Amino acid sequence: MAIEQRLRELDARHRDLDLIIENEAKSPAVDLMRLTAMKRQKLKLKEEIEQIRQRLDHH
Repeated sequence: MAIEQRLRELDARHRDLDLIIENEAKSPAVDLMRLTAMKRQKLKLKEEIEQIRQRLDHH
């Protein structure tokens, strides 16, 4: 069941990062480099989540 726990952790990190990105984008002094890095990290999380879900669907 470790893989399900990993999936829950990744989902939580993805949601948290989404909120942080949303708040950062609203900031008048937005740091575009930081915002871009966070979006890249969010995309990597999404890709990992999808890979895990595909593996789970095939078992």
